[in-house]
Amino acid sequence: MGLLLVLLICAGAWLLWPSRPVPVQPLSTTARLDDTATIERGRYLALVGNCQGCHTERGGAAFAGGRGIGTPFGTVYSSNLTPDGTGLKDWNADDFWRALHHGQSRDGRLLNPAFPYTNTTHVTRPDSDALFAFFRSLAPVASTVPGNALGRYLGSQAALKAWRALYFRPDDTVTAAPVDELQRGAYLVNGLAHCSACHVPRNALGGSSDMLSLAGGFMAAQGWYAPSLLDPAEGGVQEREVADIVALFQTGRSGTHIVTGPMAEVVQHSTQHWESSDLRAMAVHLQALPVTRSRVLTTTEARSDKALTQGARIYEQQCAQCHGAQGQGTRGNDGAWAYPALAGNSTVLQGVPANLVQAVLYGGFGPSTAGHPRPFGMPPFVLELNGQDIADLLTYVRSAWGNDAPAVSVLDVQQLRNMAGK
Repeated sequence: MGLLLVLLICAGAWLLWPSRPVPVQPLSTTARLDDTATIERGRYLALVGNCQGCHTERGGAAFAGGRGIGTPFGTVYSSNLTPDGTGLKDWNADDFWRALHHGQSRDGRLLNPAFPYTNTTHVTRPDSDALFAFFRSLAPVASTVPGNALGRYLGSQAALKAWRALYFRPDDTVTAAPVDELQRGAYLVNGLAHCSACHVPRNALGGSSDMLSLAGGFMAAQGWYAPSLLDPAEGGVQEREVADIVALFQTGRSGTHIVTGPMAEVVQHSTQHWESSDLRAMAVHLQALPVTRSRVLTTTEARSDKALTQGARIYEQQCAQCHGAQGQGTRGNDGAWAYPALAGNSTVLQGVPANLVQAVLYGGFGPSTAGHPRPFGMPPFVLELNGQDIADLLTYVRSAWGNDAPAVSVLDVQQLRNMAGK
C-alpha cells in the first residue's frame, strides 16, 4: 500500500511538473532561411501539408490562424503562422522544429494533438527549415487567436502529458527524406500529408495504438467517415492502376470514383498542386498497403416494406434524373461520370452510412481542379427531406439494384446531423 501511494505521488508530480523545451537537431547546414529556393521549397511543402486549410479562418487572411477545429472534446483554434507578434515573429527555426517534431511550443508548452504532430514528427529537419523559411517570408498579419475551448480533458498540460505518454513517441530516426519512390510515398503519407489524422480509428480518448493506421476512422466532430485505405471495398486503392490513383488526387475524379466532403477540400487545396513525382510516389505507396477487410457484408435483415416503398418514391422524385432509374449513374459529354452510379457503389455499401447522410443533407460537391474545373454537384436536401424521408431513401438505395447494406434509421440520421454541428 505504501509503495502504491509513492507511485501515485510520483505520477502526480510528473503530470504537474512543467514541461521544458527539449533539445533539437541543429539547423540544416544546407538551409539558408532567406534563400529563394528554400522559401519556394517551403511554399510547396505547405501545399503538401495543406497548412492553409486549417490555419486560415474562413474569410480571413491566409495562414493567420483562428479557424475553429471541432473535436469530440471541444474546439481547438489554429495558430497564426505569419511573422507577426501574434504569430511566429519571435520564433526561430529550432522553435519551429520543436513544434513539428516534439509537439511543443517555443516555451515548452505541450501542443494539442489536433495539430498533427504525431505525423509531423516524421518530417525531416531540412523540410522543417524550408517550411519555416516560407512562413517567415509571408506578410505579417496581426491576428489574436481565441483560446481553445476543451474543458478538462486535453485542456490542461497534465492531461496532454498523459495523452502523449499513451500515444506519442517522437521519431528520432528521421534524417533525410527518402529518394526511393515507395519510401518517398510513405514519407509523404505518414508525415506532412498526415493522412492518418483522419483515417485512423480512434478510441474514446482520441488516440490509437498505431497513430499512423489507415484502417478508417469516424470523424465524429464533423459527421463524416474517413474510409479504410486498407480495404478496397472502402477507400483502398490496391486493386487500381497507379495512373487512376494519380488522376483521382489530381482532378478529384477517376473512373467511377468522385471525391466529395472533406477529401474534396484536400484535393482542391493540396494534392492537385503536388509535383507529379510525389503524386505517383503516394499512389505507389497506397497501392502497396496490405489488404485488410474492414467488414464482410452479409445478407441483412428484412427491411420495412413501408420504408422501401417510401424510399423508392423519394428516389424517383429527387434522385433518378441524375443517378438513373436503376442507379446506373450518368456520364457527361466527355464520357466521364458526371453523377456516379449508386449500384455497387462502395460509399453506398459502407457499414457506416455517415457519408451518405451528409451528402443528402448538405449536398455532394467535388473539388474544382485544373483538370476538372467545373464539377457537377448534388444539391442539399436538408430543407426538403425530414429525418424519416432520408432514412427511407437511404434504406432503399442500400438495398436496390443488388446492393445489400444495413438499413438506415431516423436515429442514425439525427445522430449524424448532431455530430456535424449543423
